[in-house]
Amino acid sequence: MKSIMVVGTTSHAGKSLLTTAICRILSRRGWRVAPFKGQNMALNAYVTASGGEIGYAQAVQAWAAGVVPWVEMNPILLKPQGDMTSQVIIKGRPVGKVSAADYYEQYFELGWRTIEESLQHLGTEFDLLVCEGAGSPAEINLKHRDLTNMRVAKHLNAPTILVVDIDRGGAFAHVVGTLELLEPDERALIQGVVINKFRGQRSLLEPGIKWLEARTGIPVVGVIPYLEHVFPAEDSLDLLERQSNKVQTDLNIAVIRLPRIANFTDFDPLESEPTVSVKYLSPKQDLGHPDAVIIPGTKTTIADLLLLQRSGMAEAIQNYAASGGTVLGICGGFQMLGQIIADPEGIEGQAGRFQALNLLPIRTVITGQKIARQRQVSSNYPQTGLPVTGFEIHQGRSRIEQQADAQAFQPLFDDVNLGLVDSCQSVWGTYLHGLFDNGPWRRAWLNRLRQQRGLKSLPTGVSNYREQREHILDSLATEVESHLDLSPFLS
Repeated sequence: MKSIMVVGTTSHAGKSLLTTAICRILSRRGWRVAPFKGQNMALNAYVTASGGEIGYAQAVQAWAAGVVPWVEMNPILLKPQGDMTSQVIIKGRPVGKVSAADYYEQYFELGWRTIEESLQHLGTEFDLLVCEGAGSPAEINLKHRDLTNMRVAKHLNAPTILVVDIDRGGAFAHVVGTLELLEPDERALIQGVVINKFRGQRSLLEPGIKWLEARTGIPVVGVIPYLEHVFPAEDSLDLLERQSNKVQTDLNIAVIRLPRIANFTDFDPLESEPTVSVKYLSPKQDLGHPDAVIIPGTKTTIADLLLLQRSGMAEAIQNYAASGGTVLGICGGFQMLGQIIADPEGIEGQAGRFQALNLLPIRTVITGQKIARQRQVSSNYPQTGLPVTGFEIHQGRSRIEQQADAQAFQPLFDDVNLGLVDSCQSVWGTYLHGLFDNGPWRRAWLNRLRQQRGLKSLPTGVSNYREQREHILDSLATEVESHLDLSPFLS
């Protein structure tokens, strides 16, 4: 099957961004193209139409390619949950929890077989696969069990792009060192080098490019300029580098940066709002007086709840809510807003029964069976009848306390199990990821915050974020295409 492989000299070199751009570039040229990442380790996940989990980055790449996300595009997803363990997702379904030391012994053969099957299936449906590696292909202590990089490239005999981040320095050493550590048959597949995140004049880089091409015999097929936050981050380390370039905004929203924060892609639509500033706060930082506080999803709800309590952030959020501040919890954050979270079997790692923030009348039990499904519902608040789409990914089951005041708390949607809001519309909780992707709902929620500040309401007749994402993907592809020569990979 025809394919292109993208590997990087390091993590965060730009593999996901380049893969996404190539998917859109080739789709616009008429290819029926699909992304592929054999194994991904990420806490940002997406639920496909079949109810399977894949890395959110692969869903974005599928949208860039103009196709529906499939589980075969990311057949293995590892979701870290602390204590050097991860939940293992195979073809969209959780199959167990394993330590890093035992993973390859238990799952290597099954993993490779699953990757082969997925590649074969995709190869029958698409003209070309754009495959993404993970980390570096030259980790000599891991290469014998690497399921993601050159093993896939060799299996497909895929011409391969090596991408390097020049912004961090040492780019030439990274390229030469990576190539030196590859086996001859692996190095033979590297058909081009892409220098990513370049700032400055291209003419000043030319001597280095000529030296690199002479030294390696491999052409530099692209020099891509530094692009600001055009692609969803894959892990929370990226959040540390995010700095809003908005000079002045009407609303300030604080998102608590939990240790195992998950699906913070939920907040990309908020960050796209010109009048909104989103700041990610460590639990150790001062909460201050934002217009709203969001407790996001997490892979380890109880552990992160206990950290909020130890750090004082839990009390700060409770005091903030008591003073009339707006608090929203999503998924694990929703569970934290309740009264009790119990994990009798220690599924998340710590068995027991724990007091939560007591801002919503719900009790949650962590269970072994995960709920993962797309949803289409209708809103009750902040405006009645707005269509809302999103997806659930959670292992907890939450129930409303029978003695809860029905006047004080109301269902957020027409499905009572999907979320609650208090009568003041100050405390909100939901299991729905992708909530802010819904443009009219997002604007209605923001308008309530604006009214509290005495600000004029924004129009709610706006498109959903997916249309804005399409514009972002087109802009990304156009920019990258102007700096990238793909002809050696398409002959």
